[in-house]
Amino acid sequence: MRAVGRIAGRALWMVALCGVYAPSVVAGNVCGMSLLRELGWQVTDAAIAQPLIAGGTPCQRASLDDAHAHRDLQLQVPQHFDPVQREQLAVDVLQQQASVCAYLFKLGDATRAATTRLQENRGYRFSAVQMGWIGFGLGGAKAQGWQRFRSFGRGYAPVATNSSAVDAFYRGNVRSECGVGRQIAQLATQREMYGDALFDREFAPGELSIGTFLTLHKTQSILLGSSAGEFFADGKAVRTSAMGRQAFMGAPGFIAHVFDKKYLDDINNQAENFVITDLSDAAAQALARHGGFAHYDAVNRQIWELSQQMPGSGWRRFERLLYERDTALRAALPPEHQQVLARIDTLLADPVYRELMLYVHPKGVRPLGYHIARLLDRNPRTPFSIDLALHNLHTTLYRRWVDARLRACGNTMSGTTNGDETWNWA
Repeated sequence: MRAVGRIAGRALWMVALCGVYAPSVVAGNVCGMSLLRELGWQVTDAAIAQPLIAGGTPCQRASLDDAHAHRDLQLQVPQHFDPVQREQLAVDVLQQQASVCAYLFKLGDATRAATTRLQENRGYRFSAVQMGWIGFGLGGAKAQGWQRFRSFGRGYAPVATNSSAVDAFYRGNVRSECGVGRQIAQLATQREMYGDALFDREFAPGELSIGTFLTLHKTQSILLGSSAGEFFADGKAVRTSAMGRQAFMGAPGFIAHVFDKKYLDDINNQAENFVITDLSDAAAQALARHGGFAHYDAVNRQIWELSQQMPGSGWRRFERLLYERDTALRAALPPEHQQVLARIDTLLADPVYRELMLYVHPKGVRPLGYHIARLLDRNPRTPFSIDLALHNLHTTLYRRWVDARLRACGNTMSGTTNGDETWNWA
């Protein structure tokens, strides 16, 4: 635990970020502390001179309950603190890494909810070749809540409500490649985090633009455009691995070919864009031990080199051998190939391949090892590497979510709610 003094000076971050935070303090003096409790902080009053904050290491835990069992997220507030001092203390604690990790438990749940709904929509399909980058079927984009702003379907933004636009991918008939699939998974995660009413109100249509990645850089996109703010750049997941398993929740990334494009046989599978939905404790420990993805790029290379020693043909051959473990197909291999197969099996037994779960459109949620095996079939002349993409989950999007929650609470406390707030400010 650490004592925190001079709390008042720490309020600058929230005042600068949230224009309504200072009014919310005046209105009710409860919003910051209520948000800490919602995030999972266990707040108690104590006969102490200064606050005691024991954030612990919640990013390394399996769940919020697990974090509490390890005595993470503990906050003792001096009994003599008045309401303004308590809110200023909340400002300080909301800035700490432990609060970001507590938020990531919620983000993981939201990512899993969003990707489950996306993969369950049989009307959301993949298109290698179509008239536009994104296809909205015979009804057109507007009928499903989107407005085109670039030719050939390279850029769309919501035209009605943000939630109804996401519904097109939850329930409608849409086609896109996996890059847009990743974008939609990221945006749908934010919808699940906010709830429909707040999601519709807090984001401008341009902030939810979808299209080519180059297009997004020229928009207000909260993913890659002018509203993205502060990026967390950690391509090989060095810092993310050090933080712990929850730091991976919702993170976007890609699996990409290592050799030049001339070695590609299936251009439509030159890369796979993903968001991370989960990973086990064993996988998180392995990533921390090896310092991120660079180690697994080297293992991918070994797997690819071994696969070159197993010439043959057949539909989804390596997918069936390595992921589905087709007993008849494995038994039919000549002895020398079975020895190579055993070596690949050993490499793929690493928990990172079995228990790092990725959502990739249109394949749904599957472990990393599935994708490595699948790409051996699709593009057998090149190994593949894995990277995290630029994201702002721990920075701008966290601060915007905090801002929105405090604003909703402040409106409720001051009596200016629009009547669609559903938050339980316990």
